[in-house]
Amino acid sequence: MSIILGINAFHPDSAACLVIDGVLQSAIAEERLGSRLKHSPHFPENAIRRVLGDAGVRLKDVTHVAFARDTKANLPAKAAYVSRHPLKSARAVLEHVRRNSKTRDIIHELARICDADPSEARFEQCNVEHHLAHIASAYYLSPFDSVTAGFSYDGSGDFATMMAARCEGNEIKILGRVYLPHSMGAFYTALCQVIGFDVFGEEYKVMGLAPYGEDSYADEMRDLVRIEEKGWFRLNAPYFEMHDGSASGVFDEDGRILMGRLFSARLAQRLGGVRKRSEPLGKREKDIARSCQARFEDIAIHCMNRLHDITGTDNLAMAGGCALNGVTNARILRDTPFTKQYLQCASSDDGTCIGAAYYCWHSVLGQKKRFHMTHAYWGPEYTTEHLRKVAEGCGCPVRHCEDEQSLLRSVVGYLVQGLVVGWYQGRSEWGPRALGNRSILANPTLPNMRDTINAKIKRRESFRPFAPTVLRELVGTYFEQDIESPFMMHVVKIRPEWREKLPAITHVDGTGRLQSMSRNDNPRYYDLIELFRRETGVGVLLNTSFNENEPIVDTPEQAMACFLRTDMDVLCLGDFVIVKPDAKIDGDGR
Repeated sequence: MSIILGINAFHPDSAACLVIDGVLQSAIAEERLGSRLKHSPHFPENAIRRVLGDAGVRLKDVTHVAFARDTKANLPAKAAYVSRHPLKSARAVLEHVRRNSKTRDIIHELARICDADPSEARFEQCNVEHHLAHIASAYYLSPFDSVTAGFSYDGSGDFATMMAARCEGNEIKILGRVYLPHSMGAFYTALCQVIGFDVFGEEYKVMGLAPYGEDSYADEMRDLVRIEEKGWFRLNAPYFEMHDGSASGVFDEDGRILMGRLFSARLAQRLGGVRKRSEPLGKREKDIARSCQARFEDIAIHCMNRLHDITGTDNLAMAGGCALNGVTNARILRDTPFTKQYLQCASSDDGTCIGAAYYCWHSVLGQKKRFHMTHAYWGPEYTTEHLRKVAEGCGCPVRHCEDEQSLLRSVVGYLVQGLVVGWYQGRSEWGPRALGNRSILANPTLPNMRDTINAKIKRRESFRPFAPTVLRELVGTYFEQDIESPFMMHVVKIRPEWREKLPAITHVDGTGRLQSMSRNDNPRYYDLIELFRRETGVGVLLNTSFNENEPIVDTPEQAMACFLRTDMDVLCLGDFVIVKPDAKIDGDGR
């Protein structure tokens, strides 16, 4: 028997997964548990305990530990950079040594976490280069069994910022890399910082803001990042500050990641200065966002076209933090020869733990049995008795629905009336999106619903859109591209005739961040949307993450705490329905 523990550690979005004989058992990011810090880079001890405990696996049972990090990767490129920039690289070298020392002590760290004797640990350790783990997380879990193009891009990992590959069978053949300081992730984050979004992980705000602006900085963006006709891309170095390696190990007093500044004074001057976070967003910031997004897309399309020319396949498997850019993902399907696309739902660095585990399974162990990840529900699940205890302890009236149709009818009734519903079901989602098990749901046909949710719960910027979940067979009815997007990874144009009818999920440019829902993947959530369609004629629900400026809730206690401290109207906790006493309802949800 093969029992592989996959780990992403000493890097943002730390996480763990468990794979037994090639079958994924569970996966969870550290941020969902413990101290609940967004993008936690701390060693994922709570995640490790959870994935092992849920499977009844002890440390001595683990045959392999797969790390999504290889300190020996890209040594020539690292050495060349250090020789060119000795002073600038000093802190990065120190950080590299610090991480190495932690990695070498992994046996004792795991023994402490698992309350085991270190002598019992008999696992083999498998280190997988960062971007190779990203590509493996997409390709090895995709439905593709013929030649496939693999692609990964993000800020950086193991000194590389991009990797292209040809994948077939068990083999991932690396075709090319781009090394620091040339990074599309760093380009996007640098512009994010100039706009005034200076907290780690806020790049999605630039994508949401972009449609409000004009591409008036196109010339500047073409100068900042340049296309290599016979290669990939290069940043114009004087405009950027190289990530010195220390930022990932520096935290504020609340334990959150502190980012180094990625733009230079020259870039700030060229774009007219840096907006302070407290200042209002103006036309300049909106235009910078639009031009940044447009240039990012152009670079991605160039890379995709070149990758297709090299591989000659229409299949694309992609991951990396930049692969969360849903606008670009949809454009790749429109404007490149790739017709089949598989995206790892955890495309950020959390997903590398799965990539490392499956690289170990397929490439190191030589196993051919494939596992296709069709859904994202790989997190913890809690018993009915646990849910009952939390529900009955909340101080609000609780109703237990033993009949599922009764439950669905009640919830649909609340949604039709315009109430905001917390929807907590089954196993939590893997990756950054709420996909129907840890979601806040609402009626997308109501014009004021976006403002209502922001006022009641989310308290976030008004320019950020909310996403629709659509019955898979009706995607082509509502959207201009009939895309299968179970992981909410594509931003697609809504058909003009539906934009005014779906105001709560239609962005200013007429798009929506699509999640397509098949009944095989989540029967209860599908049936809820189908019943809503029968009642309203619309097979769409507004779906946003179940949280309030925090990681998505995982435990029932976290869900209840969020429900009680916000103005959410209804909580559906498994089979238990809790309604706030002040919720304005007509009868029993009908």
